[in-house]
Amino acid sequence: MKKPEFINESALRDYLEKRGLTQIDGLLDELSSTVNAAVEAQIRQERNRGRIAKNDEGKQSFSAREVLTQEQLDGLPNWVKDQIDESRVVGSSKQVIQTPDGKKYHIANPLNDLSGAEWTFFLNSVMSSRYSTSGPESYAHDIRKVHPSPKPPQLMKEIIEFFTKEGELVFDYFMGVGGTLLGASLSNRRAVGIDLSTQYIDIYKRASKSLGLEVQKTIQADAINLLEDSKSLREILGGEKVSLIAIDPPYGNMMSREKTGEAAKKNQDTAATPFTNLSEDLGNLNLEDFFAVFRRSVENSLTHLKVKGHVVVFIKDLQPDKDKTNLLHARVIEDLNSIENLQYLGTKIWADQSVNLFPYGYPYAYVANQIHQYIMIFRKSA
Repeated sequence: MKKPEFINESALRDYLEKRGLTQIDGLLDELSSTVNAAVEAQIRQERNRGRIAKNDEGKQSFSAREVLTQEQLDGLPNWVKDQIDESRVVGSSKQVIQTPDGKKYHIANPLNDLSGAEWTFFLNSVMSSRYSTSGPESYAHDIRKVHPSPKPPQLMKEIIEFFTKEGELVFDYFMGVGGTLLGASLSNRRAVGIDLSTQYIDIYKRASKSLGLEVQKTIQADAINLLEDSKSLREILGGEKVSLIAIDPPYGNMMSREKTGEAAKKNQDTAATPFTNLSEDLGNLNLEDFFAVFRRSVENSLTHLKVKGHVVVFIKDLQPDKDKTNLLHARVIEDLNSIENLQYLGTKIWADQSVNLFPYGYPYAYVANQIHQYIMIFRKSA
């Protein structure tokens, strides 16, 4: 691997050796590969911006303030409003506004506040991340880690920003320790969360306060029963339709089983760690009961979702077991897509690169290190 000329290999070797690393050559190659890939990506971006700028040269452009109505101006995202005096409306349709830094926003965008480039980037079907679990960039992970699978607020922020506009309402009725609610706060959205566990709700509030974020509305309740009571839930939501339902349900009785993975390999405690010990907890149901109850919960939630609003569901498959494929995500897609007025749009795969890898099955059989989860996207059609 050719090392970029600007990397001082001698200084880098000294730094790595001081950190106690011995396998330096392999790491140098990996760093070089990462740097070269980043440079090539930047070159492509620059070329693409140049191509777009050249294409725009022949288009008509107008002062944004001169051609847009006050209603259109009021409906623009804040990042456009902040640059409105220098922004231009490009093209004869007068539907696209371009800011001085080259970002474009379609004035008729009813879904979100993203630029065209940000929209395109989100459409990548694979999200790969290595979110920090310590320090300021962990977003209070030290507080939230009590939960068996806390969702990173940064990840939830990305999802929320695509499927909502600023100020809109997000609903998570399996909120856990509040990754969705923190993501809503980080993106200037409002949110309502429900959870069976008072402990998890309290942990969310502690995390939110530690980050200096506004504490969103939370309800301690059995969400399944509350969703059956449309009137009470409507009052909790203030009579407002939500724009996004984002949920990460307990996956059948997966967490209620004895551990066989990392804990077993390290001779650690392999006892089950259910989300709660409550009988109402979906995480304590067998799979068939889980699928039935979960489908009904989504069906009931649609009463409170606006038309063309979205439902985003996280789930992780179980390992295959003899004749059972355990493709939970496929079953969820089929079940939810059969609900009237709910349409499956597609799936994003979230690869969590912070998950430790182990030689499962070695040396006899293939057993996957499942570092990914499925993010399934549905839209209410009517």
